[in-house]
Parts: sequence; structure tokens; C-alpha cells
Amino acid sequence: MHQRVMGYIDGFNLYFGLRDSGWERLLWLDPVLLIEKLLKPHQELIGVRYFTARLSGPGPKWEQQGIFLDALSGRDRCTLHLGQYQTELRRCSRCRLETPVSSEKMTDVKIATEMLADGFQGAFDSAILVSGDGDLAPALRKVRDLSGKRTIVAFPPKRSSGLLKTAAHAWFHIGRDKLAASQLPDQIVTAAGVVLERPTDWR
Repeated sequence: MHQRVMGYIDGFNLYFGLRDSGWERLLWLDPVLLIEKLLKPHQELIGVRYFTARLSGPGPKWEQQGIFLDALSGRDRCTLHLGQYQTELRRCSRCRLETPVSSEKMTDVKIATEMLADGFQGAFDSAILVSGDGDLAPALRKVRDLSGKRTIVAFPPKRSSGLLKTAAHAWFHIGRDKLAASQLPDQIVTAAGVVLERPTDWR
């Protein structure tokens, strides 16, 4: 039976999974190609929703992320959904010194919202969620139970969640071979003629 598949990628969860594995050279990832390589023969990829937040700059990681997101913005069937990177002051309980700490906000809420909306609107027959964030389990369960759509969790390297395993119809871990075979070209020319190159640290 022919199945339409939508992919939902938790960008930060995937990024840190690759970093924790020592696989920085695989960060120049093509989300559409990755999800396509996870499909079965009877499945067709409808699109990929990629969720992340822009880092506060300037700095090398800010520049690398900017190049990467610019490369994805022109990719067919790939939609970017950006949250916020927020800086808050945290006070040490011992010395009372306040230190600025940055953290990503709203990504999990955006993933849950888009997945639920797509499910109820019949945008897919199956959803593949790339994340190990257990906070997404309630949304995944709602999609499964109320819309009747099939839900699959693809765990990034070094990431797993018992909550997601029980909320989905199926789950698996993404292997290094799939990630290595899902890289963007080293050089990309945008529609505006801008040349984007794989960051040196990701080579």
C-alpha cells in the first residue's frame, strides 16, 4: 500500500548527537536525503520539516550554522521552522554570582504543533520523527491515537527515549552509514548566485 511520509527533524537533538559521537564531519547533512534513505519501497517522501533556533553571534558556531541554514533554505521539500535562542541570568547558589546562560526555546512546541496539525489535516500517512526528546511523547501519542496515522521515531546517534518508544508505532536508531550517505554537496550555489561551502570544521 502506497504511503505518504512527512519527516520532522529536531535539529539541535540531531546536532548534539552527532557531536557527542565525534561525527562532526557528518554535520553538513541533507535532511531530505536522510529521510528518503529511511523509507521503505512503498513509501514516498512528501516533505521534511526541520526545527532549530539560530545561535546568538558572532562566533564560529554561529557562522557555521548560518551557512548550513542558508543551504537548507533552498532545498526542495525542506521547510525551516525556527525557534529562539534565549539568554538568561542564572545565579550560583554558593557565590551568588550571576552568569548569562543561553538555551534554545520553543522547538519542541513547534514540532508538536506542526505534527498534530499535519496529522489532523491528512498531510501524511506516516510521520518519521528524528529526535530523542521525551517531551515530544504526548504529541506523538495524540497523533497516533486521534488521527490514526502511523508514527515512527528515528533516534539520532547517542540519543534515546523510553517515552518516545512507547508513544510510537515503531522506532530505530539511525546508523552512521545512513548519515554519511546523506551529505549535501561540498559547494552549493543559491538561487541568488551565492556560493555556500561546507564549513572547514565539518570536512
